[in-house]
Amino acid sequence: MKTAIWLYLFSFIAVFDLHAQYPILTPFAVSLGAAPSFIGLMMGMYSITHLPGNLIAGYSVDRFGSRPFIVLSLLLAGGVLLLQSRVTDPWQLLALRSVSGFVLAFLSPACMALLARITADQVGQGKLMAGNGLVHTLASVVSPAAGALLVARIGFEQAFYVLGWILIATAACALAFIRDIKKQSVEAAKTAEGPPAPATGPMPWLVYALPVAMACAQGILSFELPLMAHDDEGILTTGILFSVISLGALFTLSLLFLNRYSPYARTLTGAFFLSLTFFAVAIRVPLPLEALLLLIGMAKGIIYPALSSLLIQLSGGVRYGRTFSILSVAFSVGAFLGPMLAGMVRDFLSPYFIGFAVLMLAVCVLPLHRIPGHSASPPAPIA
Repeated sequence: MKTAIWLYLFSFIAVFDLHAQYPILTPFAVSLGAAPSFIGLMMGMYSITHLPGNLIAGYSVDRFGSRPFIVLSLLLAGGVLLLQSRVTDPWQLLALRSVSGFVLAFLSPACMALLARITADQVGQGKLMAGNGLVHTLASVVSPAAGALLVARIGFEQAFYVLGWILIATAACALAFIRDIKKQSVEAAKTAEGPPAPATGPMPWLVYALPVAMACAQGILSFELPLMAHDDEGILTTGILFSVISLGALFTLSLLFLNRYSPYARTLTGAFFLSLTFFAVAIRVPLPLEALLLLIGMAKGIIYPALSSLLIQLSGGVRYGRTFSILSVAFSVGAFLGPMLAGMVRDFLSPYFIGFAVLMLAVCVLPLHRIPGHSASPPAPIA
């Protein structure tokens, strides 16, 4: 459990550092002379360079453990941010964001795999994933507003410089305090807890349609909200809007009784709710934008821990690195498509319609592949 506490702490710092950039990257690119279409390309390239890193991470984490990849990912990402504080034109920013996308591709699979190895008990793993989601959400509640405030006080260059050194310091702490959990320790835990669960069968690949759709919708949101910012006050407003999303996620993550229900049911219900909320934003229902963003966050707070728990169940308790690396690949593909589509269609169609369409499509195709251990009847709470 000590490993989980350290991992939560370092994850909080890393997520805080990375999410603090959300409201400031687009205005920074605009200040360098980038057009909206170029900004969409920049955000998409960051995501597409995740793909080779995710694929490498899948096999490497299972073979070499999580610790070296957590440390190196944080260290190199911090170095990239130091260089980013010195850029003078959009193409330099594009190149550095592409490199950052590759080096950070190792972080999420390594962290998730290490958390999954802490215990072989599925209920315990579900609690660890919920805790991870709670930590991420706490960091993302304050970080966008903090990043915007940081820029307002010290400017873009110094803000990236400070954030870069925070990541480098976190990498040094991770090197000192994080220890890998050996595979044989997990096997011993399985033996102590009783006979193994029945085999879950092959991975139903349609499950990964949902993270693609979610990342696509999130990419659209991350592209659209910062375009509201035209001055320092606008940047701060955008940061607050991102924090509102995180507050919604924090609320549903705090409803611990939800963890008693089937991960499959929670995933499907949350995705359906999220798609309806994007539709409401697209048609401009007469509700404050802040209220709709709060609902989006609430849906995400349901989906993310449930999806992680579902993937752990479907993995059969092995190859966590590959399972979560494919999840990261799915997120990367969606995050690449979202900003690119938003930049292309926003002049004649609300990009939020795209978010609604891809989410509803994922909701429709997920039940087409029978999930092992789940029937068509309404799911009951887990005892």
